[in-house]
Amino acid sequence: MNSLLTVTPLKMVLLALIALLAVVIWRYSATALAGEPNKLRFMRSLALTLSATVFTLLSNHLLLFWLGWCWISLSLQQLLLFYPERPRAQLAAHKKALSARTGEILLALAFILLYLEFNTADISNLINQASILGSLSITGHLAVALLVIVALIKCAQLPLHGWLIQVVEAPTPVSALLHAGIINLGGILLLIFSPLLSLSAPAATLLLVAALTSSVLAALIMTTRISIKVRLAWSTVAQMGLMLVEIALGLYTLALLHLLAHSCYKAYAFLYSGNAVNHYLAAQLADQIEPRTRHWILALLAAALLVALAHQLLPLSSLSSAVLLVLAITVLLMPSMARADSRRPVRVMLALAYGVGLLALYLSGKYLLQHIIPTGSVLGPLADIVTSLVFSGLFVMAVLLRYHSRHRAVNRVFIWLNAGGYLDEWATRVTLKIWPYHSKKTADISALTQVESVK
Repeated sequence: MNSLLTVTPLKMVLLALIALLAVVIWRYSATALAGEPNKLRFMRSLALTLSATVFTLLSNHLLLFWLGWCWISLSLQQLLLFYPERPRAQLAAHKKALSARTGEILLALAFILLYLEFNTADISNLINQASILGSLSITGHLAVALLVIVALIKCAQLPLHGWLIQVVEAPTPVSALLHAGIINLGGILLLIFSPLLSLSAPAATLLLVAALTSSVLAALIMTTRISIKVRLAWSTVAQMGLMLVEIALGLYTLALLHLLAHSCYKAYAFLYSGNAVNHYLAAQLADQIEPRTRHWILALLAAALLVALAHQLLPLSSLSSAVLLVLAITVLLMPSMARADSRRPVRVMLALAYGVGLLALYLSGKYLLQHIIPTGSVLGPLADIVTSLVFSGLFVMAVLLRYHSRHRAVNRVFIWLNAGGYLDEWATRVTLKIWPYHSKKTADISALTQVESVK
């Protein structure tokens, strides 16, 4: 007898993550919203959202999974409109609602096609059949392509990213919940149905191209932002794109590790964002040093050596994952190598120790998770090589924007990136035509809120 709810090792890891985030965000919300007249409404919507997430994750039936998916969006909508008098909050909530409804319709179509393909609505049975058959028909490929599009929408990939940038109008706990948890649902969807994605090269190619483009653009746009919460929002778009790239390449273990690490970091970053001013002042007081070419070469060589040693202990899954690690450790080592004073050797040693610690943490996580969800790429080595080249180009462009933005050509790119590539304007216009916010209603709600606060 097929079960409507099921627990797998993958789901157990994700449930542990949800439990951790739920406890932290709930306690933070209870303190941060003390004195708010609508605190009870907020906590009720938060509880519904968390419950919907757990229900969706446990669901082993296509219909139940879809209902839970819709339940999450509807509950989250109430949190996004906690301050309904704010026009930008309304705009963000309306954009999110329209994209959510689109995703839900496409997800329903995908599930219908999967049912027609495998003649079952049981997710476990469906995945087992796909693993045994080892191939998909045109209907199956179309269904997986729709799952990819749903994941791209849910992860706020460009150009449907505007709502995620504008939900900073919501309370900080909502931002933490959204960026650390809800936004990951697109990746979770593809990880659950990864055996199907591993059989569809067209769907994986679509995912790789869309996510890689979004990740690169969002990462560059982030470098032009000043507001800490807006920078974090663009960072989320870029990180979700990177996670989807890893899934497209079949690096499911790396994607799961990325998901866990990103969730914990973003929860901390948003809940700790109140201290951003102190960090900014400290950075301003520190000397700004421009690294020279020899500093970059030394940092790259040291990072490559560390990654090569790590590869000997536990082989890396792909060239692109090695390139990412080398570039990340290079950025970590650079400040210590560029600053020339009597304490530079000590700082370099500390930075190297930090890099070794991060690599050890990465290898440990990979070792623990590799049996939960195996790697299975449907794309050839060419996709891995292209991805590595794109990541290298992103690194070079980020350095140019950081240290050579006064150059005429780089400055033009900077201005375009500072405007977000003008990618969200069309979504704003369409949203306002379909579902405009009402200024009179907004003013009435604002006045009513002020009266309640006085009382």
